[in-house]
Amino acid sequence: MSNPFVNPLAIPVLGFCAYSGTGKTTLLKQLIPELNQRGLRLAVIKHAHHNFDVDIPGKDSYEMRKAGARQMLVASHVRWALMTEDARDGDPELVHLLKQIEADKVDIVLVEGFKKLTLPKIELHRAAHGKPFIYTQDDNILAIACCDDTQLPSELRRLDLNNVSQIADFVIEYAHNWQAPSLKLPINTVDACELGNDKNLTVSQGLAQILSHVSPVAEVEALDLDALDNRVLASDSISPVDVPQQTNSAMDGYAFIYQDPMPANLKLVGEVLAGHHYAGTLNVGETVRIMTGAPVPAGADTVQPRELAQEVEGLVSLQGHIELGQHVRLAGEDIAKGQVALAKTTRLGAAEQGLLASLGLNSVSVYRRPTVAVFSTGDEVSQPGDELKANCIYDSNRFTIKAMAKRLGCEVIDLGIIEDSEAALEATLAQAATQADVVISSGGVSVGDADYIKTVLARLGNIDFWRINMRPGRPLAFGKIGETLFFGLPGNPVAVMVSFLQFVQPALRKLGGELNWQAPLFPAITDETLRSRQGRTEFMRGIYHLGKDGRLHVSTTGNQGSGMLSSMVTGNCLIIIGDEAEVVNTGETVFIQPFTDLL
Repeated sequence: MSNPFVNPLAIPVLGFCAYSGTGKTTLLKQLIPELNQRGLRLAVIKHAHHNFDVDIPGKDSYEMRKAGARQMLVASHVRWALMTEDARDGDPELVHLLKQIEADKVDIVLVEGFKKLTLPKIELHRAAHGKPFIYTQDDNILAIACCDDTQLPSELRRLDLNNVSQIADFVIEYAHNWQAPSLKLPINTVDACELGNDKNLTVSQGLAQILSHVSPVAEVEALDLDALDNRVLASDSISPVDVPQQTNSAMDGYAFIYQDPMPANLKLVGEVLAGHHYAGTLNVGETVRIMTGAPVPAGADTVQPRELAQEVEGLVSLQGHIELGQHVRLAGEDIAKGQVALAKTTRLGAAEQGLLASLGLNSVSVYRRPTVAVFSTGDEVSQPGDELKANCIYDSNRFTIKAMAKRLGCEVIDLGIIEDSEAALEATLAQAATQADVVISSGGVSVGDADYIKTVLARLGNIDFWRINMRPGRPLAFGKIGETLFFGLPGNPVAVMVSFLQFVQPALRKLGGELNWQAPLFPAITDETLRSRQGRTEFMRGIYHLGKDGRLHVSTTGNQGSGMLSSMVTGNCLIIIGDEAEVVNTGETVFIQPFTDLL
């Protein structure tokens, strides 16, 4: 029976498996120097089946470990070794052992033993031993290194057990052809799908359906630099100049013509300040004092920093290493004249505004802002500032939706709280569809008898009601009233924000001109065990931070009830568990979606 194995490294792992006495260790002792000679950097992990010890009784390191040090690191100028006491009931975990490898310093890991794991392997077999084949029970055998007497099916890759060079050829071929598996994200991009009869969709399917109905606004306007923040470019911005405009110095220092070897001294013939230039052409053996950003004189090609030069009575001696072209910024090396500086559909921020200004552009064309109309439904909802009626709650959803829409650069129309009646809803929706590109409601899309919105929308437009296999935020309505998009979000405050982030945000970004936008996801180590349910995508509120190990770590905010609005304030990200997982153990990797600029 095979046990699952997932390679945690970005380099290949190749196993060598055989029955005891076949010669695994003997082969590896011959194979390792052969592969080293061919330039392959190796790490080797060996599974020992007994209580081995690599330290010597009486040595300091041995005595310290036996005294109770769980880890003992011994180092010299030629090697270091880390010994860890890690008593287990069963076999050691290969994935844990692999994580101890400095993967940036080796090209492949060879593993002796662990034959029950589903890792790629070479099987060693000797017919004279009379042992059965391992490959008949293991689909992960890539090749069999065997003796001449061994009979194998023709489709199996056969290697000569006594030909180390041939086996080395196979290992190098495997390492060369190996590709890291594609990253498995909890939410994948899919094409627009056909709805099933039950209209139960994954998050990816729901998003694909929505985006297939969204087209960017067509109207554009020209705006000055100061009005461009959070707007989306409607056409490519072409640079009218080289950036930098002249070849200039990146340092305060001395500019000269590079020679090999450099002379002991250079003759100082002038000085170039920023905003000025040297009128002549520099000759071999001459130098000019130059400031950062000043144009490099004609003829000069290299700059040495001032702190690595000494100037005495018109002669300059240079110290330190010098390379041709160092500390010289070539004209147009950042952006060449006529090159696209910012592409159409780019959302503009402070950096982009600064770049446009550096090109001398004071006005560009952008898409108009999408208009979003927002309202809440339900007789149980009260306006903040009013007296709270019995059995009611204050309306929070409308304000979070408006704030998120504004941060996406939208114009917002607040339609307030609409009473639970078909007439009021129909009048509100009909009017909103003439004023806005998108209408967003919260509440009224579940299965309650008083959810009149379904009936009203069926008369006014083409509306789909889905159950998204996610938590929180399962009920979702989407459709059109004429050309106006409609989103009916759940009523629970956390579900509203999660649904907005996953479905409304991508739609508004595409509507506003951003194409192919995807929410950024980052891997993080979970500091607690997380549980979900297969077939459902889980969005947990989390708090991520940079751990002492230099990696992102994350933990939940605690209770994950969808009405706990404070968890969105305490948290700074969503922890996303895909629909294939039931549990993520402490120390494993999850993906997080930072709240970034919307919350």
